[in-house]
Amino acid sequence: MSDNSDKDRVWKSASGLPLQKFYSERDIPPEQQERMAADPGEAPFQRGAHPGGYRTKPWRIFQLSGFGKPEDENERIRFLLEQGETGFIMEHDRNTGDHCYNVDHPDVVARREDVGLTGAVMQSVRDIDICMKDLPLETSFGHAGGAVVQHAPFALAGYWTVARQRGIDLARLPGTGQSDFFLTYLGCVTKQQIPTRDGLRFNADIMEFCDKHLPRWVPVSIAGYNGADTGLNAYQELGALFANAVEYLEEIKRRKTMPLENAARACSGVNFRASMDLFEEASKMRAARLMWQQLLERRYGITNPKVASLRIHCVTAGSRMTYQQPLNNIVRGTVMALAAALGGVQSLGVSGYDEALSIPSEHAHQMSVRIQQILQHETNIQAVTDPLGGSYYVEALTAELVERAWGFFDEIQEQGGFLATLDSGWLHERAAENQSEDFRQQENGEQVIIGVTEHKDDISPFEVDGFMGVDDAYDVALERLQEVRRTRHEAGASKALSELEAVCRSGDNIMPAMMAALESEVTLGEIGDIYRSVFGDWATPIQT
Repeated sequence: MSDNSDKDRVWKSASGLPLQKFYSERDIPPEQQERMAADPGEAPFQRGAHPGGYRTKPWRIFQLSGFGKPEDENERIRFLLEQGETGFIMEHDRNTGDHCYNVDHPDVVARREDVGLTGAVMQSVRDIDICMKDLPLETSFGHAGGAVVQHAPFALAGYWTVARQRGIDLARLPGTGQSDFFLTYLGCVTKQQIPTRDGLRFNADIMEFCDKHLPRWVPVSIAGYNGADTGLNAYQELGALFANAVEYLEEIKRRKTMPLENAARACSGVNFRASMDLFEEASKMRAARLMWQQLLERRYGITNPKVASLRIHCVTAGSRMTYQQPLNNIVRGTVMALAAALGGVQSLGVSGYDEALSIPSEHAHQMSVRIQQILQHETNIQAVTDPLGGSYYVEALTAELVERAWGFFDEIQEQGGFLATLDSGWLHERAAENQSEDFRQQENGEQVIIGVTEHKDDISPFEVDGFMGVDDAYDVALERLQEVRRTRHEAGASKALSELEAVCRSGDNIMPAMMAALESEVTLGEIGDIYRSVFGDWATPIQT
């Protein structure tokens, strides 16, 4: 007997796109059929950035990690490298890093028990040096941390300073930073951030500095992930991300300080979220590569394939992990990772199965690496580039995402551009609308989450304890801060700090002065005080 319980259901994708019972060739728009003729590695790159796909370039296993003291984070990174991770990501403590505070700032002291729970406490180059001990900097693709825009210059300068102190030529140093507007001004809005226009200046400065000194470094990673986890749907994530890219390209175009092609390369490493709608998420990655090629060619006349082939890092959605029946999250992580891999990403991080409870435990991190290794080695997924290419459903969905994403991009431009939508709260409102709709669907049963809305168990035989971190992060950080102040060359630090302030006020590139400040052991909080004095605070458009 057939089940007709869903016969009247209107099926939609996670982004609300209507879904047909089946798809055929007639559902693929003519322009999409033309694009399908291109091979992987050829413009418009929707079929993949490289002709050989994962046969020649397997995706990088790239897990976010960090907690406690710098040595705790160093130990965790080395553990992940031993487990088979092929790149590493440093994470700075967000209680201090996001605001550029030292641990003796009153706001940090009031929450001292939270210090070190979201990354390692790094207040000076000494701390960063401890965190980077024995890491293979020249042979591994490293992420220096600095997710929040105002924190990025400190995090990057610290990483580069340590590398240079170890005799590494910066021109040979591979890696990336984040310096992300979506996290800073949309996803995790916190007080005492520099205004968006000054944040744009910082990121353009980083791009210029890397163009001159670090050709192998990807300066800025535009993280649509944080927009998506805040509430933006798939096509809004795409449209907003490329609107952000336009802000960078237009700023460099205005400055005339570096070739526009180089600027495009500098912001062509992007970060997307992969969630549970498998085919929509895979199609989103294909749509992103197509849109980037279209943006560069149509708006800027850039056709260089090395620039026009978008580099995508993807992280599975931490917001889809549940604290109820947490081992179900291993399945969720696998499905989301599969979507990213089928979409042709170049690097991937899988959220820990215990992420709804805490930062990932060592075992959860290991499982995140194993999920990726199993996909790479046991499924034959590496054999064929763009295995979804030619699917009536996937090609039609890719085309619709592109059309709707450009529509959202245009809406952002009508509002005055990406920065304007952050300053006004317009983008926050769009994300909040989607969040409300998501909650409504969960409440009325339209959206099923196993273990949460259905198949709920009062007692699970597989309970998971959240990772508790370490209990001495604050005390050790305070001791080390005092030691830096006591033993550094104070005249040199004061001079470097004064020069940094002068550069901030002048409008010159901030990074040479930031490098000098880190070399002189200027602390994070001292840099933050300069920011607050020179730039003031962003006028937050929402209640925090």
